[in-house]
Amino acid sequence: MDEEGHFKQNLEHDIKGLMSLYEASQLCLPGENRMKEAQNFSSKILREYIITNENIDKKEANHVERTLENPYHTSFSKFMVKDYFREGDELLHATNNKWVHAFQKVAKVDFNIAQNMHQQELVQFTLWWKETGLGKTLPFARDQPLKWYICSLVCLIDPCFSDERIQLSKPVSFIYLIDDMFDVYGSLDQLTLFTEAVRRWDITMTEALPECMRICFKSLYDMTNEISSKIYKKHGWNPINSLQKSWAKLCDAFLVEGRWFDCGESPSADEYLKNGVVSSGVHVVLVHAFFLLGQSITNQTVHLLDNDPLIISSPATILRLHDDLGSAKDENQEGYDGSYVNYYMIHNQDVSIDTTRKHMANLISNSWKNLNKECLSFNNPFPAAFIQASLSIARFVPILYGYDQNQKLPTLEKIVKSMLYEKVHM
Repeated sequence: MDEEGHFKQNLEHDIKGLMSLYEASQLCLPGENRMKEAQNFSSKILREYIITNENIDKKEANHVERTLENPYHTSFSKFMVKDYFREGDELLHATNNKWVHAFQKVAKVDFNIAQNMHQQELVQFTLWWKETGLGKTLPFARDQPLKWYICSLVCLIDPCFSDERIQLSKPVSFIYLIDDMFDVYGSLDQLTLFTEAVRRWDITMTEALPECMRICFKSLYDMTNEISSKIYKKHGWNPINSLQKSWAKLCDAFLVEGRWFDCGESPSADEYLKNGVVSSGVHVVLVHAFFLLGQSITNQTVHLLDNDPLIISSPATILRLHDDLGSAKDENQEGYDGSYVNYYMIHNQDVSIDTTRKHMANLISNSWKNLNKECLSFNNPFPAAFIQASLSIARFVPILYGYDQNQKLPTLEKIVKSMLYEKVHM
């Protein structure tokens, strides 16, 4: 820092130091303006370094670009493991270091073992999905077991959580099913009745609904009760009340969006975001993950969990805003329920699309700060594995909504292929 408290410009020659500064700035907490300055300062110089330096080493340029695009803390590093393998192979080729060789060999064996386990988990989950028959019975159902499993794999990445990943994939699939039902199938009256049935957790209330909606509720009801029973047998706590509440909140949020659309109502951007955080479904995933993990289940943590703490609402906000920033439809989704971009510009008619996007990027940054605060707090009552699950969801969001101009997800497709189907050669 200079005498005026600004970062010294002569630091522009220390590229490794600037990359480290940029990485450290990702751990910024609310109110830490200096860390934000560090992020802006380091990113500006690093980008200029790549653009203006004609003699830059190609490997160094790639390293700088990867740091800027995928800083370690906010990126899902597990999905970039093959990049690290390539770097290790290059280092081994250049130095023939026996320690590098040993570490590379162990890491590759570990990757291939984990990959085989994930393949078996996907097979088991896909068999469950086919046995439900929902893909054929429900006219609005997306048939994407691979995508749903990847979401649970991201959330619970530790190899020891094999069965937990299989179980978590089930509620993930129902988030998508119910979302599609609200978007493209049910009438407002039918969806209101469906939501009330979920609130009361009462199958008899669905008798007046179309058959496919009755089947959807019955399947949700059975799946949730089955998972609750497994958790009770394994961990001694019946989570049915919390799980049911999470589904009721989700349906309530979907219903609010349905009413806005049906009435042609344009809520404020803040009102939309508050509801959109819930309709993202993140709370459903994390509530199920918490009980499946079976760690630190107490009256205190369950009470916090039921009231959407920042450890849940922060990644949910990041997901919702990233989704809306992409302004892309999901692959098979025909319904329309507005976006933060639309509502912000409707109620702020003098702002441009670029200004709106910058505002949303700032909201995402603030949500990351809140998430960092939760994850780094010594007083956080949640277990490390649950905190990691929350972080992992936030890290996965840019990949999940990284649509290209053809409305495809090339990065996600590449990662799935790499993580599940391409073995690492020894």
